[in-house]
Amino acid sequence: MTSNPSLPVRPLPTAQRRFPWHHFSMRFSSTPRGARLARRLAGERFDAWGIPYGSDTHDALTLVVAELSANAVCHGLVPGRDFRLCVSAEGTALRIEVTDTRGERIPVPTEPSDDLDGDGGRGLVLVAALADRWGWYPCTDGPGKTVWAVLGTGPARRLDSRAHPLPPAALGRGSVLPGVGEGV
Repeated sequence: MTSNPSLPVRPLPTAQRRFPWHHFSMRFSSTPRGARLARRLAGERFDAWGIPYGSDTHDALTLVVAELSANAVCHGLVPGRDFRLCVSAEGTALRIEVTDTRGERIPVPTEPSDDLDGDGGRGLVLVAALADRWGWYPCTDGPGKTVWAVLGTGPARRLDSRAHPLPPAALGRGSVLPGVGEGV
C-alpha cells in the first residue's frame, strides 16, 4: 500500500495572497446533513488555503457557503438528486458556486422584515450583504441552476455590522435549516 504524504500549505502574506491554483468541487446529498458537510469541508479548504479559522473573511466565506447550500436543500431539492459545491480562485477573491436541479425556482432576495422571529427569508439578503457580487445562471448541461457569489479576501475585507442592510440581531441568527449554520 502506497501513501502520499500531504505537503504543508504555506499561506502567503495577506498583501500577496492570490489563489491561482486552488479549486474545490464536490457533490453533496440534498439533506441538512449534506449542507452541514459542505460548510465544514469548505471551511477546512479555506483554512488550508491560508484563510484562518476565526478570521472575518473565513467567517463570511463559510456563512455564504452555508446559506447557498441550505437554499439548495430547501428550495432546489429534487428527490434523489444531489447539489454541487464549487469553490475556486478569482484573482484575490474566491468564487463560491452551488448548483441544484430546480431550474424553475429563481433566487430572489426578499426585503428584511421587522419580524425577526419568522423562519427563513434572510439567506440571500445575507449573501448579498457579505458578497462583493452574486447572481445565478441556468445550467446548460441539464436541469437546474447555479447560484454564485464572489468575495474578496484582501486586507480591506472587514465585517462591520453598520455596513449591513440588516439589523445586527438578524446577522447572528444563522441559516434557515436547523443546525446548518451551527457548529454541529
